[in-house]
Amino acid sequence: MTTTIKPAAATAPAPSIGANLRGYAERVRGGDMGALPAVFGLVVLCTVFSVLRPSFLTPGNFANLFTQGAAVTVIAMGLVFVLLLGEIDLSAGFASGVCAAVLAILLTDQGLPWYAAVAAAILTGVVIGTVLGALVAKLGIPSFVVTLAAFLGFQGLVLLLVKGGTNISIRDETILAIANKYLPPALGWGLLAACVAAYAALQLLRARKRAGRGLSADPISLIAVRVGALAVLGGLAVYVLNLERSRNAAVVSLKGVPIVVPLIVVLLVVLTFVLRRTGFGRHLYAVGGNAEAARRAGINVDRMKIAAFMICSTMAAVGGIIAASRASSVDPNTGGSNVLLYAVGAAVIGGTSLFGGKGRVLDAILGGAVVAVIENGMGLMGYSAGVKFIVTGTVLLLAAGVDALSRKRAAAAGLR
Repeated sequence: MTTTIKPAAATAPAPSIGANLRGYAERVRGGDMGALPAVFGLVVLCTVFSVLRPSFLTPGNFANLFTQGAAVTVIAMGLVFVLLLGEIDLSAGFASGVCAAVLAILLTDQGLPWYAAVAAAILTGVVIGTVLGALVAKLGIPSFVVTLAAFLGFQGLVLLLVKGGTNISIRDETILAIANKYLPPALGWGLLAACVAAYAALQLLRARKRAGRGLSADPISLIAVRVGALAVLGGLAVYVLNLERSRNAAVVSLKGVPIVVPLIVVLLVVLTFVLRRTGFGRHLYAVGGNAEAARRAGINVDRMKIAAFMICSTMAAVGGIIAASRASSVDPNTGGSNVLLYAVGAAVIGGTSLFGGKGRVLDAILGGAVVAVIENGMGLMGYSAGVKFIVTGTVLLLAAGVDALSRKRAAAAGLR
């Protein structure tokens, strides 16, 4: 009797760096641009402003870019979840203002400790998002109408909370430190080393798991390039931020990574994990791609919509706290003016699709960087607010145009 021994399943060979580059080029030609336009635009803008205004590259201005764009970027990170569903939240700006006003009132007027005020502000954001999501999902009111009504209502609510137009100062040192203080230089280097090590470990673990399942995995050389790029770019940023930025260091020293930077990194890691490594995130992409198909597959579409709006408003609350910290106060304009426009623009410019189904949390950070560079660079060049709005609007229109053309090209490639 002959026994046949079946050979073990062979592991798919790891593609080379060249193969990965060719695959990426093919995806770009097929319409999957990803964050490429945002990265390209960011490089071009930084180059232009550096040539026209050398002060753009100074350590002080580099640190200002982080604190200047932090609140808008965090709000944009929440908007990504709503945009993934093909919905919109026009109230995110003033929702952040309402939450900031709650924070300021509890801190200054009521004398509550900072952690209680922060918890109340974030809880306010959760409630706002739940109500907005329920109106959209359960009653079927278009998100544009619901959030436009909330935009107007929250604008009035901020006026009522700050008693018509007064300014509520914030004196709590912990809250003020978020956007106005810096990490010790050694701690900045330590956090960078931890981030690089964690990223390398995750990349290697992912490659090992794919190889163990017989799937093609990224080669060690490609992983080394990614980790090396992160280490070099992060090292340059930390080095520049650790330089002395004060004109009189004997009186006050200004050096180190802004505290708001690791806060944004933590939010990026957590929200990216939610989108990429959980069933909730996969369902969110499915609903954004085709809501009816997702419903027939057993996904609770209404629950996904409510959760997305809840996350969006919660992140708006965090953005409001950062804005209040940077301004050291809350007034009727907190969360107003161009905050919403810049936040939506940041998400879309970074690569998140307005049509739903495509986007990453990282897109909000890249887009937020583009918006911050435009505002900062044009300010250094002495341009008025009107010119800034025109340029930012043009960049947003270009980003939306690239998204629309990419979708058409992807659809055409799929039909061939």
